[in-house]
Amino acid sequence: MLLTLAMLAAAATGVTPAPAPPGLHYAFSIYVTLAAPIEQGTVDGRRKRFVPITGGTVHGPKLDATVLPGGGDWQTIGADGLTIVDTRYTLKASDGTVIDIVNPGVRFASPEITARMARREPVGPETYYFRTAPRFSVAAGPHDWLRKAVFVGRGIRNPDNVQIDVFAVD
Repeated sequence: MLLTLAMLAAAATGVTPAPAPPGLHYAFSIYVTLAAPIEQGTVDGRRKRFVPITGGTVHGPKLDATVLPGGGDWQTIGADGLTIVDTRYTLKASDGTVIDIVNPGVRFASPEITARMARREPVGPETYYFRTAPRFSVAAGPHDWLRKAVFVGRGIRNPDNVQIDVFAVD
């Protein structure tokens, strides 16, 4: 058995080095158009609302599709600037394949940035944190690769849509 220098150093110090993180590969971007939010009020100390999804598009090296109307984003918003999102909607790929997506995530912004987003004002994506973990359900066929990988999304809140850049985890 061969020991590398890193393994020998770890054995000598009793500290195990961190493994290399998995890589990410850009798959596609989802552009979701939204209707006005439907406010539910404060529940368990957090503001709750539903944001209907009216449509959109998907473009990228791995997928081209249309976002079908009828989905939505169930949000809970805390005074601390943390928004928990639970988004569910359906895509129709350019070949006609129907793909369901469940996309939970978090967005964190200062109260000022959150208020600007609520007013649909433009804010730069560097002013907040918005990440998701999309999961896909699709029949066997040309798009079943979506079921066989883990994905992460980087969200960008634009005044008239939400953009999710989707990356496959190696």
